[in-house]
Amino acid sequence: MNKSKSNKKSEDSPKNKNNKIIQLMDQNGDGKLTIEDVIIASLKVPGIKIDRDSFLRKEFNAYFDEATIDKIIEHNPAYANISRTKIDNMADAVIQFERVCVSGISTALSAPGGIAMVATIPADITQYYGYMLRATQKLLYLYGFPEIDMEEAQIEDSATMNTIILCMGVMYGVTGANKALKAMASALGKGVEKKLLNTALTKGTIYPIVKKVAKWFSIHMTKDIFAGFFKKAIPVVGGIIGGGITYATFKPCCIRLRDTLKETKLANPNVAEENFEELEVAEDLPDTHKEEFYVVKDEEAEGPYEIKMLKEMIDKKEIEKSTLIWKKGMPEWIPAKSIEELKNEFMPEIPHNNKK
Repeated sequence: MNKSKSNKKSEDSPKNKNNKIIQLMDQNGDGKLTIEDVIIASLKVPGIKIDRDSFLRKEFNAYFDEATIDKIIEHNPAYANISRTKIDNMADAVIQFERVCVSGISTALSAPGGIAMVATIPADITQYYGYMLRATQKLLYLYGFPEIDMEEAQIEDSATMNTIILCMGVMYGVTGANKALKAMASALGKGVEKKLLNTALTKGTIYPIVKKVAKWFSIHMTKDIFAGFFKKAIPVVGGIIGGGITYATFKPCCIRLRDTLKETKLANPNVAEENFEELEVAEDLPDTHKEEFYVVKDEEAEGPYEIKMLKEMIDKKEIEKSTLIWKKGMPEWIPAKSIEELKNEFMPEIPHNNKK
């Protein structure tokens, strides 16, 4: 075999590409790619930091008077008696807006390429996660969280960095992140001192969960999450799309965070409290997604979604009986009405009596 061709093949191997991405993304020089590296790199993208007061004022200005908006900013939307439906609708609009922004980089994220393309991938990754961080901040503020110091987020093991890691854990369905974030909200709702909560995040009961979530990302970062850069895995009508970070994966991640935040004490006083002083760390943190489905929307695959999310989309008329759905293990796409778990979610046809 020609030596130059052999070297080129070696350079183009997935393993070598992964190593080059790690080298380019590594922010602290430890030779590893961690969720902290990704967050720090993404925060350097212009426009990622969201000012809480300006965001809330802009979102609610068209619907409420100045006195109500001042109360929203001083406390939070739920405290100002803004309806949960209104907040949920605003959250959905936020997700859709940031998702559209992500669509501008999705082609590069899912397109195959040689070693020359590897140099552009870190920029795509940081942009993708930058939009995810924008959505995270906006959702936190809509559902009652106070301003988070995004400057502090660039410091490893800071309270803000660890809060973001928990949010990312919720987005990817990592066990333990959901309860930890709810416990934070309960503490904030009860007026627990910021210093005490920060201690829980950086040294105390929440900290071990943060480290477990970070470890999950370290294990899965290049193996699963970035897999779509180098291989195409999801069959789609007329073609295939990337199986890792793409435009399609953004919305489900944000929905998981939204669904957790809307059921915290800050957003819904009627939910049960999670005590951050009594949190337990799971022995391991496997991915909690039991069954992941993809949906064809506008001739593109979108997902993965859990079955609960699909049922919600049916209620919102975002999925119809004829909508094509696929999950791993299925040989082809089939209509939603043929998915066993969804059969009873659609209204049955109205019977027509033939009068003679």
